[in-house]
Amino acid sequence: MIPGTQLLAHPKVYLLWQGKFAEQKLAPLNAHNDLSRVRRVLDVGCGPGTNTRYFAAAAYLGVDVNPAYINFARRRYRRDFLAADVCEYTATPGEKYDFVLVNSFLHHVNLADTRRILAHLSTLLTDDGYVHIIEVAMPERGRVARQLARWDRGRHVRPLAEWNEIFSEAFETIVFEPFWLTRFDVKLWNMVYFKGRARS
Repeated sequence: MIPGTQLLAHPKVYLLWQGKFAEQKLAPLNAHNDLSRVRRVLDVGCGPGTNTRYFAAAAYLGVDVNPAYINFARRRYRRDFLAADVCEYTATPGEKYDFVLVNSFLHHVNLADTRRILAHLSTLLTDDGYVHIIEVAMPERGRVARQLARWDRGRHVRPLAEWNEIFSEAFETIVFEPFWLTRFDVKLWNMVYFKGRARS
């Protein structure tokens, strides 16, 4: 972890840094889904609530363990947010979600807890629901990209093959699509988009 990365725990600093890449990160999500048809969204590790703008017509709940993020999101977006461990959140059958989003969260979580979270999320999906995961991956090559991945404040950046194995343990794979975040045509972060449904 590089000096200063803890500043990203502050909502306004996070927005300044991540805002440049938000559209790129969500491009595969938009390419594979019609977000206007989403009914109920659970945004896991929602941070300061920036994903809400993509789900204006849907019922939305953002969950994050950082109270500063949640307080900021409530003030700014006027949607439903919960400061909690998502594994402590339960939903009745009528409250389940057709769209569960996990955006750049799991690389902050160790393997045992990642498996626990994904197993729990599968219980929160409707029968026709999908989980959508966007994660940073450790690239096989590229000095700049590998160094940026190591510097991330998340300490569990994993190679693509490992993410694929972890995701497919909990969900049936619909999409597993690697992509890059770039700046001035330079490849900076190796990412992956995963779409899956609960195993029957």
